[in-house]
Amino acid sequence: FFSFIRKDDELIKWYDREDHTIFDVCADDHCQRYQGITKATSPQVAQAIHATRGQILLNDNEICDARFSKCCGGATEEFQYCWENIKKPYLVAVRDVANVEGKEDAATNLPDLTIEANAERWIRTAPESLCNTNDRQILSEVLNDYDQETTDFYRWHVTYTQEQLQNLVTERLKIEFGDIVDLIPVERGRSGRICRLKIVGTKQSFTIGKELEIRRALSNTHLYSSAFVVDKEDVKDGVPQTFRLTGAGWGHGVGLCQIGAAVMGAKGYNYDQILLHYYRGAEIKKIYK
Repeated sequence: FFSFIRKDDELIKWYDREDHTIFDVCADDHCQRYQGITKATSPQVAQAIHATRGQILLNDNEICDARFSKCCGGATEEFQYCWENIKKPYLVAVRDVANVEGKEDAATNLPDLTIEANAERWIRTAPESLCNTNDRQILSEVLNDYDQETTDFYRWHVTYTQEQLQNLVTERLKIEFGDIVDLIPVERGRSGRICRLKIVGTKQSFTIGKELEIRRALSNTHLYSSAFVVDKEDVKDGVPQTFRLTGAGWGHGVGLCQIGAAVMGAKGYNYDQILLHYYRGAEIKKIYK
């Protein structure tokens, strides 16, 4: 079960929360790596639940679809670029910086990353952001033990040989591309994440989306994110022998940025300030005691 738009030269697929066949949750990033009902919670979680009892995050009197990911890479993404083409007013692009002493909202000062030149400049640099941190104490509070081995989540690099990339996309998409000539961003979201990617081969070309499908097609597991730029190296007879991907962030980037939120907490921000930083225009309302 999944949602898709299929054409002769394009497949745009996305995975909604109900998209399972015979079970309610899975162990993939689709369900935020569900770890079973027997996993013990922490005293801090129990305290937070007790302290916020009865409080609901709302937008227009409806419970918010509070999506979250590990690291937005400096800019959060909008809902429609990852899932169904529906805009949710509280899941908008936000620059992941804290407001400065009541001055103009720095979080809205975000370049238009749907423009390729802006996205490339953004991804190739490392702008100051809440989630741009190497603080081991903060990261240990957010990431599981195995995730703490990953240190390059804010800006990362992946390199494939021609053979590796060709074998990967052929196996993943069940399409014979021949030699891979190019990876072309057709459309980017507001965070710079690619939501439509054209794979150009010597035999045929094909466009895929949305972001999770792109991440799965270009990795044995999945890329950290679809916010990346491509450098083609050692080109012979028009065919690159090496593809180097430079990327930003870890996850789809929609809604709350877990690492950014942890940094806000360490800086002394309250939970309501953190939530309303990421879920713009929402409100926290107590509906029962």
